[in-house]
Amino acid sequence: MPQLDTSTWSIAIMSMIITLFIMFQLKISKHMYPWNPELKPSATLKQPNPWEKKWTKIYSPLSLPQQ
Repeated sequence: MPQLDTSTWSIAIMSMIITLFIMFQLKISKHMYPWNPELKPSATLKQPNPWEKKWTKIYSPLSLPQQ
């Protein structure tokens, strides 16, 4: 059974990685980014939740009177 020749694999893998890197760099370089990004003002109104209107107390079962 013939042996698999792996001597060219490193060259093929390295050339593929370099090619992908160059392609991604070209793709990213053509993208138009904004020069001065600014935050958009968000005018959110605070609406009270029903459970915020009154004070409630949650009792732990261990703090209840023992019978």
